[in-house]
Amino acid sequence: MNNEIIMNLQNTETSFASKSNQDLQKARVLYSIMSVNWIVKTGTLLLPLALKVRLPIRRLIHNTIFTQFVGGKSLTDTKDVLSKLRESNVMAILDYGAEGKMNEKSFDTVCNEFISLIDYASDQPDVPFISIKITGLARFALLEKINSEIMTEEAGIKINISHLSEAEVEEWDRVLDRIGRVCSRGEEKNVGVLVDAEESWIQDTIDAVTMEMMNKHNRKRVIVFNTIQFYRVDRLKFLILIATISEKEGYTPGIKIVRGAYMEKERSRAAELNYSSRIQPDKISTDRDFNSALEYCIENLHKISVIVASHNDRSVLLAVELLDRYNFGKDHPNVHFSQLYGMSDNITFNLAKAGYKVSKYLPYGPLEDVIPYLLRRAQENTSVSNQTGKELRLITSEVKRRKLAASGLNA
Repeated sequence: MNNEIIMNLQNTETSFASKSNQDLQKARVLYSIMSVNWIVKTGTLLLPLALKVRLPIRRLIHNTIFTQFVGGKSLTDTKDVLSKLRESNVMAILDYGAEGKMNEKSFDTVCNEFISLIDYASDQPDVPFISIKITGLARFALLEKINSEIMTEEAGIKINISHLSEAEVEEWDRVLDRIGRVCSRGEEKNVGVLVDAEESWIQDTIDAVTMEMMNKHNRKRVIVFNTIQFYRVDRLKFLILIATISEKEGYTPGIKIVRGAYMEKERSRAAELNYSSRIQPDKISTDRDFNSALEYCIENLHKISVIVASHNDRSVLLAVELLDRYNFGKDHPNVHFSQLYGMSDNITFNLAKAGYKVSKYLPYGPLEDVIPYLLRRAQENTSVSNQTGKELRLITSEVKRRKLAASGLNA
């Protein structure tokens, strides 16, 4: 079985069936550029500044990196992408690309957008989840201040707000109200709410709130999912803690497992502030903990619902092998696969063709709102071991295959 699946993951005809020749060539050029580290590093530094001073580069960005990784500027714009995915039995996780907002008006606007997004998803059979970022609903500095007093113990994760000012306590109450409204609507409409992981110095706050929401909304079915980044040295232990606490409390935790997307930022901050980095020493350690977490989740599917959000072929194959080993089948309600839109199409579309439940994580929003997301994608593709090389190799292989087919040499 493994050899067959491995062969299928390299099937570029299936991987890129939804892409036109022009789209494929554009992707090839983009990944060729992204394979040059100095271009990516320079671009990620200059791009926000260039937009701020209104240099005429918006069309260039839109026609390249935006089109590759984002579903559109608005929810309406995503319809064509959703339709193409649907043709290949691929679902979508919709994400309004808002984060790092700074004022109450913006937070309320984002909250209302999330609720509207849930209403929209509830009418779409192929949009089982939406994704949210807490920094779209709360001020970063407030999350960080609360984070400094979070208590993690076997009985749970406790939020202490005694050190906040009266105004900050009121502000925090509004944050909890926004998050609660989003999760309540998710439960009402039976749409999963995936809470994204963020920087480690606000993550304890996010974990604590998300577990509160899971405790409240995951009683009848799994609605709220927390995201765990296994490039952190402590996350395997944390996964087991979540499973232990939730079993004791009587709810099923939703867990999205990822390797992580803030590695360079985490290491830079640790060096700047002279504290021990929370990041794994190398990729081998990250892979080890991710795969251990994957095994733990699938072994415990009776009490955990897991989204395997991975671009790593070996991890995906391991998940397939484990599902087969435990006779869970391809459509177990507590297992779902996901990859980012614009990346790892070889995994997504071949899994879908084989009958597994798989989604593309599909962000949308105005260019200014999704810039942080786009910068992470560019950085991730250069910092993750050979990700850009893998994408470029597969795209190039399909370009060559289509040329052979057009000339009649590969009928």
